[in-house]
Amino acid sequence: MRLFVGLGNPGAKYQGNRHNIGFMVIDEIARRHGFSPWRRRFQGETADGSLDGERVTLLKPLTYMNESGRAVQEAASFFKLELGDITVFHDEIELPDAKLRVKVGGGIAGHNGLRSISAHVGNDYRRVRLGVGHPGVKELVHGHVLNDFAKSERPWVEALVEAVAVNAGLLVAGRDSTFANKVHLAMQAKGFLDKDDKGDK
Repeated sequence: MRLFVGLGNPGAKYQGNRHNIGFMVIDEIARRHGFSPWRRRFQGETADGSLDGERVTLLKPLTYMNESGRAVQEAASFFKLELGDITVFHDEIELPDAKLRVKVGGGIAGHNGLRSISAHVGNDYRRVRLGVGHPGVKELVHGHVLNDFAKSERPWVEALVEAVAVNAGLLVAGRDSTFANKVHLAMQAKGFLDKDDKGDK
């Protein structure tokens, strides 16, 4: 049993925000892999299905980003999960657009969603960090993540979301490096990353 958590803010006005790329990924996993209809529970929305032969519950907290940990804790307690069973998909301003990294534990880099989750369940869960770029000045970060992706950015956003969803079963199997490399190669093939970029290495 695995719990995949996408981070974002609920409501139509946040739907296209950089901060909501975690929601976008979870929605695409559900669509692509034929998960159950969404339903309200654990202070969020969940859909159930399987990836790589393993049962997976997808969770989108509806508590707003800063309280994401409440929903994650409720779901983790209900399913009696270890931290290693939890994967969180979130926006990452310290990574350039279209790049991705996978790590277990580590710092939260000022991300309020991760701060809340770590406070509620501990720190050693897997994070899939989805690069949305940095505005260059710390004071602009808040507005940057709460703004929609520009129309010109949508092709790489859709490509990244698709590549993550297609390869999500590798995360269930614990093949994090293979997952990251396959996503990276998919982004290279579509021209969103340079050929000399070495991906997860």
